[in-house]
Amino acid sequence: MEIIGEKLLQLTSPILEFIAPIVPGNTFPSYFETEMFQRALLSAILVTIIAGLMGSYLLIRNLSLIGDGLAHVSFGGVAIALVISSAYPLLWALLFSTIAAILIYELQSRELLTGDASIAIFLTGMLALGLVILTIWGGGITSDVHGYLWGSLNLITTDSLSLIAGVSVLVIVSLFFIHPILLASTIDPLAARVQGLPVREVGLLFSVLTAAVVVSMVKVVGALLVTALLVTPAATAQFVGKSFRSCLIWTQIFGLTSTMIGIYYAAETETGSGMMIALTAAIIFAVVATFQIVIKPSSEV
Repeated sequence: MEIIGEKLLQLTSPILEFIAPIVPGNTFPSYFETEMFQRALLSAILVTIIAGLMGSYLLIRNLSLIGDGLAHVSFGGVAIALVISSAYPLLWALLFSTIAAILIYELQSRELLTGDASIAIFLTGMLALGLVILTIWGGGITSDVHGYLWGSLNLITTDSLSLIAGVSVLVIVSLFFIHPILLASTIDPLAARVQGLPVREVGLLFSVLTAAVVVSMVKVVGALLVTALLVTPAATAQFVGKSFRSCLIWTQIFGLTSTMIGIYYAAETETGSGMMIALTAAIIFAVVATFQIVIKPSSEV
């Protein structure tokens, strides 16, 4: 699995090194010069791109909370992996998140529970499970655990980059094929079923893709801050986008801007990358929202 990450680094390292001399800051240029930091920067960029894509669909499907819920579920998987000393905590996180995503979808589609209620139950239950397991058997909240909770680019390994790259390709290819059905089932699920579209199958696939994206984000922004990249840029884009396609483009602009500025200030101030990315995304949202509130009355007149 490491081969994917190594190949990606080999392809992009010359480009990043070429850009490095014009990058501002004292510490931030290291992300363009050193292999460890290049790996972290590439992971953050890939995660931001696929988070923006999925977030746009989650918003129009009124499932903006599912990312937060699955991130907390993934932490339960990470906690178990750390306690049993597994070498692949993200795979455990992916397993738990995938199962939870499928169960949430089934509970919602069968009208046994509303989407928000099922998400809330999984969110609190699995986060509590992870914390209890770590407290009793895992030695408490260590620096590694802290990184999974709040995000730490220093945790990005070649394996992690390979996983993120693989998930990115899977998400982009899958969305390319299921995009029309997703939109049709969102606008009018009954009409989509009458037309013979595989609404349930696509819904399940979308849930699994969401779980994969959330797990890929954990090391970058942390399980507690996943919404920062999954929802906030997409929500900001809705203020300026005139169509779904334009919203997708603006989501990428806002997301990548938040990530790069967040990493810059995290590097220069020696703070956590996850919290700084989340703060930057929130500030951009606040600025755009305030601007829209100010100009809206005048446009109506």
